[in-house]
Amino acid sequence: MPIHLKALFRSAMLVVVLSGAFTWFGVYNVNGPAWIIFAMWLVTIGTGMASSSFVIPFIFGTRFEPWPLALRILAGAALIAVPVTLSLYAFSAVIGSPMRASFLLEQYGYVLAVCLIMVVVGYAVGRAREAPSGSSELTEPDAARAFLSRLPLKFRQAELHAVSSEDHYLRVHTSLGEELILMRLADAIRELDGGGGLQVHRSWWVSKAAVRDVKRQGGKVSLVLPSGKEAPVSRTFTAEVKAAGLL
Repeated sequence: MPIHLKALFRSAMLVVVLSGAFTWFGVYNVNGPAWIIFAMWLVTIGTGMASSSFVIPFIFGTRFEPWPLALRILAGAALIAVPVTLSLYAFSAVIGSPMRASFLLEQYGYVLAVCLIMVVVGYAVGRAREAPSGSSELTEPDAARAFLSRLPLKFRQAELHAVSSEDHYLRVHTSLGEELILMRLADAIRELDGGGGLQVHRSWWVSKAAVRDVKRQGGKVSLVLPSGKEAPVSRTFTAEVKAAGLL
């Protein structure tokens, strides 16, 4: 099963399990038939999960790395809380008990508090998964080889050329072709520490051994890979790229 379908299936199962648990334990003190309460949690949690799959990679991506962590957490929770609150409002209207408009802002506050907790927990779990695993002690070939183990079997013996971000996915450029994986670039760069490369753009990591040429055009600089693909070099990383002897 493709990795994105596996992730979608796991998320759907988590929504169902959490909805059942929240219904069983009477979370939020909701009154009514069990099936309505279960349906409400399905809609609410499903909306939150779907929203977070877009919001979290956006907020915690490289674009907002200069922001303080607390501000990124608050911004992520605030964005996720909007569709969740609207889904509660829509659900209450569908079942014939429309929420008062005057209560909407107060409801948003309740949802925001829950979303804050969930984002903090999610961030903590993510950091725990990224905890030191000895990757920084790997030799350069070993770090790249460990990263390539994420790819299908045919890529395991390939040479890693570059990694570029595309929405919520990474495109892994190798000597045997390209493959998409579900991962953040920041996490990939941590894994590839000691992998013989460096970040050259907010969306690109490039192996130094894979650079075949340097292209300059209109003030823009890019590194040419063996496949002919060009990895742009941004001003932010120009000094590091020069220090690596690539410019």
